[in-house]
Amino acid sequence: MLITFKCKASPDVVMYEQHVQRIFELLHKEPKIGVITAAETGHAIELLQGEIAKTAAHEKSAEVERDVVAHHGESGDDHNHEAIERVPYAARTRPLLEMLIAANKAGNDVLWGI
Repeated sequence: MLITFKCKASPDVVMYEQHVQRIFELLHKEPKIGVITAAETGHAIELLQGEIAKTAAHEKSAEVERDVVAHHGESGDDHNHEAIERVPYAARTRPLLEMLIAANKAGNDVLWGI
């Protein structure tokens, strides 16, 4: 399911629910409909930046695990490694982070599900 975040201080941000689920958990928000008030944006920015930093520390180990699983399958070892094409968590969440920063500066709320 797609979630569209709206804010007067920024263009809309559209994300898959599965990619924003962790952010909702951190902020104790529901994906169906919600608001991050202007007063909450500062705290939301801190939480999201912390999650980005924490996730970046674990991305390399996740890449290695996926590579091992992909090349040691049922048909035996495959030593021809394929390039991993993935979008880092920081890149996925950057537009929302930028929206939160703009909302914080302008004193606007961030809404979704409306």
